[in-house]
Amino acid sequence: MRTARNVAIIMLLAVPIAFTATGGNLAEALLTALTMGLLAGLAWMVYIYSRENQLTLATLSDGRRALLYGALGLIALLIAGNDKMFSTGGGTLLWILLFAAAVAAIWKVWMDANTLS
Repeated sequence: MRTARNVAIIMLLAVPIAFTATGGNLAEALLTALTMGLLAGLAWMVYIYSRENQLTLATLSDGRRALLYGALGLIALLIAGNDKMFSTGGGTLLWILLFAAAVAAIWKVWMDANTLS
């Protein structure tokens, strides 16, 4: 029953997109709204997490803090420029490599901050 309800909701949302002349614009607006909601949720999560871990962030060395914030900034730039970068194969590969490097940097800072040495 729950699955049928969910399918009905999706079909109800799809009707204006499929059967109106401006369906493409409506679909683009809906996708943009969903993307903005996702990014706002991620930003809120980072804000809350940074508030909960103020002491850990304050005790990081300047180099580690710069690496962490640089990696977070790189991820923000990658999200902002993904349309341009995904338009070519080399750009897609570069996007994946830069994203992996940013995640690895965050992981390295996280592991260094949580070890007892």
